[in-house]
Formats: sequence, C-alpha cells, structure tokens
Amino acid sequence: QVQLVETGGGLVQPGGSLRLSCAASGSIFSIGDMGWYRQAPGKQRELVALIIRGGSTNYVDSVKGRFTISRDNAKNTVHLQMNSLKPEDTAVYYCKVDARPSVTYNYRTYWGQGTQVTVSS
Repeated sequence: QVQLVETGGGLVQPGGSLRLSCAASGSIFSIGDMGWYRQAPGKQRELVALIIRGGSTNYVDSVKGRFTISRDNAKNTVHLQMNSLKPEDTAVYYCKVDARPSVTYNYRTYWGQGTQVTVSS
C-alpha cells in the first residue's frame, strides 16, 4: 500500500504565502502524475495543479502566476508553493498521486487526508 502525508496548511492573511508538501511512502515501485486538489465548503473538489513525472505542469486559471507545483522524484514528494493568497483560496487541499505499488500492478490513485488552508484577516 501507498500512504500520503500532507503538511503545511494553516491560517494566513490575504497576500501571504504557504507551502504544502505531500510525501508518499510504503510499497512504491514508481510514481506517475502528482497533483493538488481543493474543496471549499459547498463546492465540488477541483484540480488546482498537476505535475507529470517529466516535470510538465498544469494549473487552474485562478491560481496561475501565484501557485507553483514541484516534485522531488528521489523523495517521492510533491509541493505546492502558494503566494499572494486570497480569501477565495480557502479550502481543504488534497494531494493526489498515481503510483504503482509493485511491478505487477498498474498505476493506482491515492489521496492524502487533506489539509486546511484558511486565508483571512
């Protein structure tokens, strides 16, 4: 099995910054796409940022120029640097990782437990 542990959420004032991290551990043969999603109260979960194994990235329009996703393949981690935060960024943030537990398995999707990000003065 693959476990994901997220860190870095919290309360920040508008205009501030936070850095989220997600570390994958357990039985891991290889990791494919890694991404961050968020879900605000009363809204559907949405993709925030995605990074494929080769390093190409994709962002939802609302965070372009403010958020940066990165990954460390040697440490099986993915980060989300969030700058110029706005109240509308308030949500629970989840990391999602596609991983192969062993060579005999195809890629499976794993989710982190979620970390709260609150942007408020």
